[in-house]
Amino acid sequence: MKIDFILNGRPVSVEAPGSASLLSVLRQELGLTGPKEGCGVGECGACTVLLDGQAVDSCLLPAAKAQGHEVRTVEGLARGDRLHPLQEAFLVAGAVQCGFCTPGMLMSAAALLQRRPRPSEAEIKEALEGNLCRCTGYQDILKAVRLAVAKLEERP
Repeated sequence: MKIDFILNGRPVSVEAPGSASLLSVLRQELGLTGPKEGCGVGECGACTVLLDGQAVDSCLLPAAKAQGHEVRTVEGLARGDRLHPLQEAFLVAGAVQCGFCTPGMLMSAAALLQRRPRPSEAEIKEALEGNLCRCTGYQDILKAVRLAVAKLEERP
């Protein structure tokens, strides 16, 4: 089956089996390694991408559902050599440990900041509750999102 969609701002066309998940198409057909398969059942959030700006578990989403839509992965956050403020904040706050969950965390946080530029602490926690991390106590991740909010507010 042929699937046409916008990936990180660029049109793509890919052939994939009808049963393929968006995650498998992104990783196996398009060579993107940011989204990870952690659990394969939508519980860990390691595969989180944005579909038309909404955070989704790409392991659960049939690839065909991306037809005609916009998909953004962690590879699409940075602009050229310039990291997204969330990526910078994760580095500064020490929110990256093994890095396995980081792409999903970043994408969930990016979706939140698109719809709520000044989220409350409760809103940040709610946005990230579908993303599991086995390395941290989440405090540095929450700190990173708050830091990114502050950086984004400083922008003209």
